[in-house]
Amino acid sequence: MDDQNKNLILATALSFLVILIWFVVFPPEDPVVDPNAPVATTTTEDGTPIAATPPVPGALPADPAAAPAGREAAPDAARVTIDTPKLLGSISLTGGRIDDLKLQNYRESTRPGADIVRLMAPVGTQDAYYALYGWAPGAGLDFDQVPGANTPWEVERGDTLSPTSPVTLVWDNGAGLTFRRTISVDEDYLFTVAQSVENTTDTARRMAPYGIVARHGLPDDLMGFFILHEGVVQMTDGELNEVDYGDVTELGFVEREAARAEVTDVAQDGWIGFTDHYWMTTLIPAPGQPFTAVSKYVANADIYQTEARLPALTVEPGQTATVTTHLFAGAKEWETIRAYQNEGGIDRFLDSIDWGWFFFLTKPIFAVLHWLNIYIGNMGWSIIALTLLIKALLFPLAYKSYVSMAKMKELQPEMEKIKERAGDDRQKLQQEMMTLYKKEKVNPASGCLPILLQIPIFFSLYKVIFVTIELRHAPWIGWIDDLSAPDPSSIFNFFGLFPWNAPPPDSILSLIFIGIMPLVLGVSMWLQQKLNPAPTDKTQAMVFAWMPWVFMFMLGSFASGLVLYWIANNVITFTQQYLIMRSQGYKPDVFGNILGSFRRNKSADTK
Repeated sequence: MDDQNKNLILATALSFLVILIWFVVFPPEDPVVDPNAPVATTTTEDGTPIAATPPVPGALPADPAAAPAGREAAPDAARVTIDTPKLLGSISLTGGRIDDLKLQNYRESTRPGADIVRLMAPVGTQDAYYALYGWAPGAGLDFDQVPGANTPWEVERGDTLSPTSPVTLVWDNGAGLTFRRTISVDEDYLFTVAQSVENTTDTARRMAPYGIVARHGLPDDLMGFFILHEGVVQMTDGELNEVDYGDVTELGFVEREAARAEVTDVAQDGWIGFTDHYWMTTLIPAPGQPFTAVSKYVANADIYQTEARLPALTVEPGQTATVTTHLFAGAKEWETIRAYQNEGGIDRFLDSIDWGWFFFLTKPIFAVLHWLNIYIGNMGWSIIALTLLIKALLFPLAYKSYVSMAKMKELQPEMEKIKERAGDDRQKLQQEMMTLYKKEKVNPASGCLPILLQIPIFFSLYKVIFVTIELRHAPWIGWIDDLSAPDPSSIFNFFGLFPWNAPPPDSILSLIFIGIMPLVLGVSMWLQQKLNPAPTDKTQAMVFAWMPWVFMFMLGSFASGLVLYWIANNVITFTQQYLIMRSQGYKPDVFGNILGSFRRNKSADTK
C-alpha cells in the first residue's frame, strides 16, 4: 500500500469518525429535582404557582414566598390586544403580564393550514410561559403596596398595542403611590417597558424594579440535541453564559432565593432569558445599566425563571421615578437581531444564536449565505452558489492537489518497478519512494488536504442549516419544501408512485428507505471515484467501493440543505479534478473505470 493510498484511507476514516460523533444524539439526563427544596413562588387564588417577587437585597425577608397571593384573572379576564406585523396576542391586566404571544409569520409545519407558532402562554394553560414586571418593596413597604404577579391594573391610555400605539397601565396602591407601566413595541420583536412610580406621600419610599421571564416545565418542542443549546442564555459584561435546562435544575441551592439559583452582578451591559431552537425571550436592561441577573429553578413548582433585578431607587415625596428596560420575544432572525445589536446597542446580541465552536466559520458562512439569498431569493440555489464560492476560495489548494495526483498517476509505472526491486525490504522501498517524490517534486499527502479542509466547512454549514431560522421551512424545488428537514421522498413507496405513506422522519425505517437526494449524493460520490482506476489491493478496493453507499445512507436523514451542499460540492470537485488532470496530460477514463469495476464484480461473482 503506497503513501497516497494510506493517507487517503486515513482521511476517509477520520471523516467517518467525526461525522459519526456529530451524528449521534446524546439524550439529556433527566432533571434532578430536590423534593425538599422550599417553594419560592407565589400562587393564584386557586393555588396555581406563579413566578415570585424577587427581594431587594438587604431590605426584604429572605423568603419571597411571603408575598400575598392576590386574585387570579378569570378565563375572560380583561386583556389588552397586541397586534403588530409579526406578533399577535394580548397582555393580561392581572399582573400586567405579557403572557399571550404568537408569531404571525411562522407556522408549526409546512402542512397547509398549520397553526401559527405560539411563543407565550398564560398561567393555568399548558406550558405557561410569560414575562412579568414589578417592584420589590424596600423598608416601610409591604408586598401588597407594590405591583406584583397578581396586581389588578387598569388601562389609562391606549386599547391595542401596536408599533404606532403604546399602552399605559396604571395602579394606585391606595397609600400614596401611583404606579404606571407604559408598554410599546416595534415592528419586529422588541418591547419597551417603562415602569414609573409617583410618590404623593410625605415620606421617601425605596423600592427596586425587576423583570421576570418564567416558564412552567420544559417546552414540548425541546430538541435535546447535543449540538444545539436550549435553556438559559445570558450575556454578562461581554461574557456569554449558556445553561441547559438540565443544568439549571442542578444549580446550587441559594438560601436567600429559596431555590436552585445562580446570581450574577452585571456592571454595565448584559441580558438574560430563555432560548429555544428558533425562538427566544430575553430581558434587556438599557445599555450601561448595572443589574443583577438571576437564573433559577423552583423544584416544587417546576418553574424555570430568569430575572433582571435593577438597583433599588429612592423616590422622594412629590417625585416620580421611571426605569426603562426592553423585552425581546420572538424569532431569532439574523438580520433583526443584528440590527438590535448594531443600531440598538444591545451588547453581542448576535451571540444569542448558537454558532457553536466553529463560530469563526459559521458566522461568515451564514452572512454570505444570507447575502446570496437576498439576491437569488431561494435558499437552495443560494446554497449551491455558496458551494461555488467555497470551491473558488479553495481552488489554489485543490489545483496543487489534483496536479500532484496527476503526476502520481504518471509515476505509477516507476513506482511498480521500485516495488519489484525492493521486494520485502520495507525500508528500501520507503527510501526509494521518497527519492522519487523529491526528484519529481511530488507531495503524496497533498491529495488529503482538500478532504481534511472540507470537514470543518461541512460541520459549520451543518450547524448553520440546523440552528438558523432562515433555513426553517425554506423551499428549494418541487418536493423539497424544507431545507432544514430530511428529503421527504422515499424509495419505500417508490417516491410517491405507490399508494402508501413513506416512513415518518423520526422512524428507524427512514434511515433505510432514503429519498432522491441521498441517492443522487451516493451516485455523485461513486462517479467521482471513477476518475481513477480502482486500487489493486483488494481491501482498498472494497473500502472504496462501499464508501459512497455508506455515506448515502448515513447522510440520508440529514437536512436536505446539507445534502444539497454535498452534491454540489461533489459535482464541482469532479469537474475541477477532471479538467486539471487533463491539463497535466493525464486523461481519466471514467467510462473505462466503470466498465472495469463491473467486470471485476462479475468475475468475483463467477468465482
